[in-house]
Amino acid sequence: MKTAAGSANAPLWGALCVVAASVLWGTTGTAATFAPSVSPLAIGAVAMGIGGLLQALYAANAITGQWPGLLDRWRLVTLGAAAVAVYPLAFYSSMRLSGVAVGTVVSIGSAPVAAALIERFADGKHLTRRWMAGPLLGVSGAALLSFAGHAPAGSPGNSWKSLAGIALGLLAGATYALYSWAAHRLITGGLSSRAAMGAVFGLGGLLLMPVLAVTGRPLVESWVNFSVGAYMALVPMFAGYVLFGWGLARIRASTATGISLLETVVAAGLAVLVVGERLPPHGWLGAAVVIFSLFVLTPRQSANGPLRPPSPPGKRFAQQQAGAQPHE
Repeated sequence: MKTAAGSANAPLWGALCVVAASVLWGTTGTAATFAPSVSPLAIGAVAMGIGGLLQALYAANAITGQWPGLLDRWRLVTLGAAAVAVYPLAFYSSMRLSGVAVGTVVSIGSAPVAAALIERFADGKHLTRRWMAGPLLGVSGAALLSFAGHAPAGSPGNSWKSLAGIALGLLAGATYALYSWAAHRLITGGLSSRAAMGAVFGLGGLLLMPVLAVTGRPLVESWVNFSVGAYMALVPMFAGYVLFGWGLARIRASTATGISLLETVVAAGLAVLVVGERLPPHGWLGAAVVIFSLFVLTPRQSANGPLRPPSPPGKRFAQQQAGAQPHE
């Protein structure tokens, strides 16, 4: 049974779960450098595809026990699963076409804005000043950090690739926000985070299996490639999204996507420490700005007392149906 203090601090713990997930996600770029012969489609399909199927296996009992609720919300589950399938293909292809710098900042930086717009128009939630300040700082810091790297040399003949990469980055940010919102909506509708994440990511993983079958041959051609694929599926995608699901049960999807900008800082740090890249001063400034934005976005205790305990799932769903706004 949860204590009152534990319930009061639930939003803070949710934010910390998203922070932990973002740290794990930040390792994917460095991991992928060890398998340069594997295409971005194969990387995305093995990471999110196998990781999604593991999510479903992990949540098998919860999915079975809450099957009627999942069937009742099949449209939301299907929408989230489709977004899960599109996201990794768009994200890794964006980085391959427009460079890691542009692909990262467009994909990750646009996600909090897309999440806020989805919540505003789909749920009628208003944006607080604190929330608007947090992502603005985070996106600015991510831009400084990402563009501090070295994008591939461009030429007039390759301009279409850069534009295509930017478009795919926007698609990646929108689909990331969409499946985060869908999972959060399922959880606040009365389903457990395990059942919601398992169903959405499991179905999304199934949708990615044909892509993996067509593009995944290089993954089994060497132990290094296989190890990279296994790591990305097991650690950042499986373990990372288990943590992300716990976070979505306690904080808004737009807040979670804003906090996940920390991924850019982790990716840059590992690029310096492991890959051997150099980060100029404005890159370190960008990392500091992103970290500062986390303090703005993370729920915390107020001067008047502890954080307000979250309402029970059924009550939150009723509030949403009635147009009430959750307190944060």
